Amino acid sequence: MVKHNSTTRALAALSLAWGLFAGHANAEELKVWTLTFDNDSANTAWDKIIKEFETANAGVTITREGRSVDEHKAALRVAAQSSQGPDIFFMWAGLGLGGEFVNAGLSQPLDKYYDEYGWDKRLVGTAASFSKIYEGGRHGVPYTFHGEGIYYNKALFEKAGITQLPNTYEELKADAAKLKEAGIPAMTFGGTVNWHLMRLMDVILEAKCGSEQHDSLMAMKADWSTEVCATASFQELNDWSQNYVLSPFMGIDNSQSFNLFLAGRAAMMLEGDWLVSQLRNENRLADFDLFPFPTGTDRLYGFAEYLYVSSKSGKADTAAKFLDYMLSDKVQQDNLGAFGSISINANVKYDKIDPLDQKWMDIFAKYDKIYMNGDQAFPLNVTTEYFRVINEVASGNIKPEDAGKAMQTFIANRG
Repeated sequence: MVKHNSTTRALAALSLAWGLFAGHANAEELKVWTLTFDNDSANTAWDKIIKEFETANAGVTITREGRSVDEHKAALRVAAQSSQGPDIFFMWAGLGLGGEFVNAGLSQPLDKYYDEYGWDKRLVGTAASFSKIYEGGRHGVPYTFHGEGIYYNKALFEKAGITQLPNTYEELKADAAKLKEAGIPAMTFGGTVNWHLMRLMDVILEAKCGSEQHDSLMAMKADWSTEVCATASFQELNDWSQNYVLSPFMGIDNSQSFNLFLAGRAAMMLEGDWLVSQLRNENRLADFDLFPFPTGTDRLYGFAEYLYVSSKSGKADTAAKFLDYMLSDKVQQDNLGAFGSISINANVKYDKIDPLDQKWMDIFAKYDKIYMNGDQAFPLNVTTEYFRVINEVASGNIKPEDAGKAMQTFIANRG
């Protein structure tokens, strides 16, 4: 009897050990690299979604690493040159940012997963279309789709006597002059992060050049040195920087700029729909309103953010399964508003949303064309020069009439 019990215990121990070994052998860890989002609701939603997926998929663990924008880009550039890195990584869509890592071979095509999971049947078409712009297959899936516009402090507009929102670029400049006369800086930007002030240059180019010529400049088909509207745009950037942007802006970042906006130090901020969640977190929704930047074209300033599967990952099937979960009707519905005002899932229902979110819904319904941020339109090396020229014009170190020449010289001589 003792021998039988000993045998039983031995078999049980062996079974347990085998179970633990088998469980360990089947365990799979996904590494996901994203930003550390300024919007806390996005970070909270990510943690919740990961926990739910792990619970539903025994043996799979997901580790998410968040970094600042510049640190994230740097880490991905290192990963592209090594055998280590994430299984899934966040990056903007477009040829300039996402395209850098697609061209570097860090992303693997997802065509078979688009077919297997039927993603096109549930995704907003405009958001999913960015996956088709790369050569060699479809890369990435949309994580968010964003519009960018002008948020304004209602009390400061009233103080400056602005009773009607601007419908043209000229009317916006006139309102900026009214604000200045009232002792109120019109806009705030953080100059230490190059892309923040870039937004102002992007929208000015759309206003001064029109959609066709703007696209031609960003595609490097038009000559920046001879295109009259390019020079006019740099002159406008200089005017805004010298007269209508809260100074000193070159020494602060975007987060500090947001805090100054909250404090009423400037009347306007050029930001995306995600700012609604940030204002909600601060219990300040009632103090602000928004409108699209008035360019005179029929396009909205905006972009898509994507999640890509790394070519270095040997866990593409599991990564795609997680992405499918992220894109699912339930997850997108449950986390509506956490990542942006609209979902990339076309089946999501919008009920009981805040007025500013509704304003974005109305804006998205109005526009069916977009123009992208400059750092997503340009290749990386041209983006870097674009940043430099913008910063130098804003700082007064390059004359506006010389800025286009600097851009074109770099484009002509780049490797």
